[in-house]
Amino acid sequence: MSADRIAALEERVAALESRLATEPDDVAPDSPLWALEGLQAREEDPGAVLLVGHVELPDGRRAQWQLGAVTDDLLGADWTEGADVLVALGHPVRLRLLQRVLGGAMTVAELVDTDGVGTSGQVYHHLRQLTAAGWLRALGGGRYEVPVARVVPLLAVVLAGRR
Repeated sequence: MSADRIAALEERVAALESRLATEPDDVAPDSPLWALEGLQAREEDPGAVLLVGHVELPDGRRAQWQLGAVTDDLLGADWTEGADVLVALGHPVRLRLLQRVLGGAMTVAELVDTDGVGTSGQVYHHLRQLTAAGWLRALGGGRYEVPVARVVPLLAVVLAGRR
């Protein structure tokens, strides 16, 4: 092994050891606020926001997702950039359709049979809105799914909407 490769490996090991030495180990795993305590131990004020989750869907797909941002970046960003994504969720019928799709309904015929969603034309209108915003993906043959990368964000928005 060359001296350069050995030096590079030594640098990587030192960086890993340094990281392990500074990671907090005082967060109680049985604390009801373990995620918050871990975030606070890793991020200084003014803080950060973290969305994370893992889900197994009825169709067997698994969604694992994490997104975080520091407070200053969020407060300084243009919040209107994501308005269309949020607007797509702002209709009760669209939320009902998404819930049905996550529950296993995939075809337009199954979705039209959902109470309170309206006619097939209205369902197609809502499906187009959800697809354009990235909450649904058309699979062809009148079938739809929530993309795995959107499952946890969708459930986080639904959770955030609870009072």
